[in-house]
Parts: sequence; structure tokens; C-alpha cells
Amino acid sequence: MDWESSTIWYWVILAFVGIIAGILGYFFGKSDTPRKMNQSLELNALEIENAKLKSDLDICRKRLDEHTIKTKEIHLKDIKQTTKKNIFQFNPAEAKAAFGKTIKENDLKLIEGIGPKIEGLFHNFDIKTWKDLAEISADKCQEVLDSGGKRYRIHDPASWPMQAKMAYEGLWEELFEWQEKHRAGKY
Repeated sequence: MDWESSTIWYWVILAFVGIIAGILGYFFGKSDTPRKMNQSLELNALEIENAKLKSDLDICRKRLDEHTIKTKEIHLKDIKQTTKKNIFQFNPAEAKAAFGKTIKENDLKLIEGIGPKIEGLFHNFDIKTWKDLAEISADKCQEVLDSGGKRYRIHDPASWPMQAKMAYEGLWEELFEWQEKHRAGKY
């Protein structure tokens, strides 16, 4: 019986070792090793793609810098040429020819919709020239009107900066035509 009992134990131990090996194999198979390998491969691919994108970004920045420099040079040339050629000086004869009446320089009443009282409101806000009026927004114009009270809120100052710009630049005929087309603030 020793022989038979030793054979049974042999098979029991062998089965036990086989079961343990199977369980361990199952858990090792489920482990993150393949997943980690896949993740490291993906990480390497992403790092390569990131390097390419950084290279492309550097190239784009260099092109943008070159374009910006060229644009600034062109803009500076344009400014120099414009300043030399188009320094506007008020010419009352040209204004009179377009409007058929004498125009005083920086007279805000020339703007369609602005009368003496509204001109006074703008002067209170230190807006005294066509250039000053051309450089503010319609919202600021509305703020000036609101400062005068309820009776000035009826006015629509949306076009006043544009009209002032035309006057400041000496575009008399264009200003006159625009005002004729939009007489009394109606669009």
C-alpha cells in the first residue's frame, strides 16, 4: 500500500500544483503587462506627433514674424507717404463749393443732427473738433446726449463720428451727398 498511497499523493500534489499554476497563469494573463506595453507604444507615438506639431508651430511662428515685419514695413511706408501727400488742411473754399454756404473749421453744427445746444454739450465733454468727434464711438455720443437730459435722447448719434471723419478729411462732396440722402437723421 505504500506504493499505492505514494502514487495517490503524487497525483494529488501534481493536481494541486497544476491548479495553482493555472490560477497564477490566469492572473498573470490578466495583468497590465500587455496593456502597459500598448500604453508605452501609444505614448511614444504621441511624443513623436507632439514633436512634429511643435516643429510645425515653430515654422508657423517664424512665417508669422516675417509677415508681421513685412506688414509693419509696408504700413510705415504707407504712413510716411500718406503723411507727406495727404496732410489735410481745412479749405473753406472747397467746403463752400460743396455746401453752397460758408463753413467754419471744426463747426460741429455741420454734422447732420447737431445743433447749437448739442454742440455745447460736446464742448462740455471737451469734444471741440471734427477730429475729436470722429475718434469717439456712437455710445460716447449717446452719453453726451444723455448728459443734457430727456429732450436730447430722441437724437440718433450713430452716424455723427462718420460724418465728422468726412469733414475732418475734407471729403466735402461725399459728406454733402450723404447728408442729402439722410436728411433729418432718417435712414
